[in-house]
Amino acid sequence: MDWKGRRKSSNVNDARGSSRGRSGGGIGGFGGRGGMFRIPSGGTVRPARSGGMGCGTMIVIGLIMYALGLNPLQLLGGFAGGLTGGPSVSTQSAPQVNRQTGTAGKNDEMKEFMSVIMGSTEEIWTQIFKGYGKEYPLTQLNLFTGQVRSACGTATAASGPFYCPGDSQVYIDLSFYQTLSRQFGAKGDFAQAYVLAHEVGHHVQNIIGVLPEFNRMRRSMGKLEVNKTSVKVELQADCFAGVWGHYVEQQGWLDRGDLEEALVAANQIGDDAIQRKTQGYVVPESFNHGTSAQRKRWFGRGFESGRIESCDTFKASSL
Repeated sequence: MDWKGRRKSSNVNDARGSSRGRSGGGIGGFGGRGGMFRIPSGGTVRPARSGGMGCGTMIVIGLIMYALGLNPLQLLGGFAGGLTGGPSVSTQSAPQVNRQTGTAGKNDEMKEFMSVIMGSTEEIWTQIFKGYGKEYPLTQLNLFTGQVRSACGTATAASGPFYCPGDSQVYIDLSFYQTLSRQFGAKGDFAQAYVLAHEVGHHVQNIIGVLPEFNRMRRSMGKLEVNKTSVKVELQADCFAGVWGHYVEQQGWLDRGDLEEALVAANQIGDDAIQRKTQGYVVPESFNHGTSAQRKRWFGRGFESGRIESCDTFKASSL
């Protein structure tokens, strides 16, 4: 990717080494005001005790089909003074920032890279929303080491990158990218950018009202139904990441092979691929992010079209 020298986001908080982003300790469960939405890493996560993600299938699919219809005004009608029940984007302060971590070399370059990719998502989603006459509320990216506390609870690096609707922020331990490369064979800078773009895709879902409805209706669903609907949510975030990729390609960021890097990453973090890698067999009933083929397909759909209307995983007859 041709990323060096481009604008960096000012919304990147380096909590590595601080009291709110450090190694040690266990995971306390994801409760609070909203369940987290994460890129799976093969690690174990204690499920949310309350406020987790979920929705009642028939009711929410109807609502999201309305929100994600072909009419752009309907698509973005669930926030900023639109339909009732939309999310309120939190202005809660970010985790304690430690900008003098002493980290040098590769991690510093990685932080710069993440800041540039974050800046790109800000510019592209701002322009997309502007096209619908709406404002895009910026999110923040929090870099942490080992463990971090968010409005969704306490997470460790084993949980993978995640988005917390409770504070409307993204969290990434940069060591995840080593796991992605070494253990899952997903290498390259565009693969790394895809991961961040996926989490920002969850932020877009939060803004347009998808995540609030998903979280609100969880109590009316059984575990299998929650998993099936979670797959639709995750695949939509993949598609939104593809939409972002469509525009960075148009802006001349991508080199030969970059798209394949993202597709390999999507393939390697499919539920079936991770389960086969970590436990030797797959349990389709437990899938909550989508198979490798599904993740590649929906990222590719967003990348090819550049249109958020093409990302209606809830309306699709098949995933």
